[in-house]
Amino acid sequence: MASTLVLLAGRGESTNIIYNSLKEYFSIEKVVQEEPVPTVQFLKRRAKRLGVWKVFGQVLFQLLVVPYLQRTSQARLREIKEKAGLNDAPIERSKLVKVKSINSDETMSILRKIKPRIVVVSGTRIIANRILSCIPAVFVNLHAGITPQYRGVHGAYWALVEGRKSACGVTVHYVDSGIDTGDILEQRIIEPTPEDNFVTYPLLQLGVGVPLLKEAIENILGNRAEVRAAPQGKSKLWTHPTLWEYLWYRARYGVK
Repeated sequence: MASTLVLLAGRGESTNIIYNSLKEYFSIEKVVQEEPVPTVQFLKRRAKRLGVWKVFGQVLFQLLVVPYLQRTSQARLREIKEKAGLNDAPIERSKLVKVKSINSDETMSILRKIKPRIVVVSGTRIIANRILSCIPAVFVNLHAGITPQYRGVHGAYWALVEGRKSACGVTVHYVDSGIDTGDILEQRIIEPTPEDNFVTYPLLQLGVGVPLLKEAIENILGNRAEVRAAPQGKSKLWTHPTLWEYLWYRARYGVK
């Protein structure tokens, strides 16, 4: 089918939400889900790029702060899901194809066999050019941040840290070989409340972003898609906060 979609994804709640939201409107042939990079390998690579001390601080943040925020934010997380109609039910096994890496030959073979018109990307590692160019399809991503200023991860959190509520939002963009550098299709800001924090911002972004992704896909299928001008500002690739960064920004700016 010309309008068939394939989802290239990592594991996680956001992937389930995107799948369940899109399947109501489009034919999703398969969800190609990659295995996570082994933790030790992942940390070694990150330490080489960012430095051991910074990665140590990021690990402490993930171990100490994130679980606490998740425990104390359960009511707010449920509220956001209910209000936005976000369904995080598991993906049907019949739709799942698991691969070691999204850049594997197996992924390429699946895409060439299905020949989707659109490939939706959710939470994968950087996709190699050999995958992007293996079929004449459009690759689209829902990014949790306003690009090009907030590439990488946790764009909403970092925008609030910088006092830029007008840049706290989501972007739907074409996928290229860079990290969140593709042409912009849709962008919109979110409006966090005093009850929100690091673990609720992503759900707020999904609540706003999923309808934008649906609209972008409809426009692509209808040959109505238009690239939007990128907002002005310095482009930066962001990563996870360290424990001490989080505590400092929370104390100084009140950003949770």
